Amino acid sequence: MPQRKRFESSDRRFLSIRTLFWLGTLASLMSQGCGTDTRDTIAFIPRTTGSLLWEPAHSGAESAAQALGSQIYWNAATREDDVEGQISLIERVIHGEYEGLVIAPSNALALISPVREALTRRIPTVIIGSPLSLPAGDGLYYVLNDEEAGGRIAAQRVGLLLHGSGSIIVLGIDPAIKGIIIRARSFERSLSENYPNIRVVDSRAGSFSRQHEQQITDDILTRGVALDAVVALNWTSAFAALTTLENHPSDHSTKVIAFDPESLPFAAKSLDSIVMQDTRGMGDRAVRLIDSYRKGLPVPGVTMFPPVLVTRTNLASQQVRRLTAMDWQPGPPVKVR
Repeated sequence: MPQRKRFESSDRRFLSIRTLFWLGTLASLMSQGCGTDTRDTIAFIPRTTGSLLWEPAHSGAESAAQALGSQIYWNAATREDDVEGQISLIERVIHGEYEGLVIAPSNALALISPVREALTRRIPTVIIGSPLSLPAGDGLYYVLNDEEAGGRIAAQRVGLLLHGSGSIIVLGIDPAIKGIIIRARSFERSLSENYPNIRVVDSRAGSFSRQHEQQITDDILTRGVALDAVVALNWTSAFAALTTLENHPSDHSTKVIAFDPESLPFAAKSLDSIVMQDTRGMGDRAVRLIDSYRKGLPVPGVTMFPPVLVTRTNLASQQVRRLTAMDWQPGPPVKVR
């Protein structure tokens, strides 16, 4: 099978997973009127669902909730760039009856107001993945990806891949996600300090719009500039870069180091590695922090989870299998309160 088809079929398999998750969510919502139980419920609002980045968080949250006798209300907008959709879901939770709220913010600035409202209503809230510009404490806690470490990991990988010398571009610097800004600065600082002969010849802001990112990467990667590597700080940019490179087989010498995958398309020759968050661990920890808060136990303001570099070498390892497992079991339908 040609390389491009293998790459596209890999992504389609994960799109079908996304479809299955949405069908399951729809079935749960349709059955809310009958057989719902009254256990304490924690609302979990990720940026979106059905992806390899956020479904492991669902697994971790469900596992912790089952152990603690709680349940999870899991819902999200259909697109990561649907900020208003995420805010609408959060406001529904705020005006409902939930023992806690977990959010993976899709926009660092826009989420400040609804989070403040949740805290005013004394709903313990945990922000996972990427932080907001609000201090921890008084019911607000953070369970974050260590973005400083992620930036260093990517710089080290580029240095190893290019043997300390070459030209790269950096894509996907999304100002709406504070964590991505932190990882971008960490990457640039680490690269400058340790690999001064590697030049960043271009860097671009990014977003969750696939069409926009595809236009940017097509423009950069097809204009004849010699590039050794692409560092894509979000998956939309990574997918766009991989698509462009796979459509130009002569450019397979340019390698992509990616972040925050929706899939693991290592069939693509141009994909070198992926820096992956431990969202499964974050989901588990977030639920346990809310339980501790409700019991009056000490709760740390900020908890960091280190990211992991995934390559073809460790793709089948137990560690990577744990990070990517989407093995949560649906419990009784959760009533939207």
